[in-house]
Amino acid sequence: MNKKRVNEILNHRQLNEVYYNEKPVWIQEVHDDIAKIGFLDGSQEKDVYIDDLYESNLYDDN
Repeated sequence: MNKKRVNEILNHRQLNEVYYNEKPVWIQEVHDDIAKIGFLDGSQEKDVYIDDLYESNLYDDN
């Protein structure tokens, strides 16, 4: 994912299916190229590179 798309997701407050290592996450905040994410299962929060995030439709054929 790129920084522009991450900011779009943060600013639109709509439900987006974002993943990190095949686990659904929400993006809490972004600083430079690092996003603070929370896992939807409530297991943890983590700082990750935004390049490591992806949306569920990334590989859809539609």
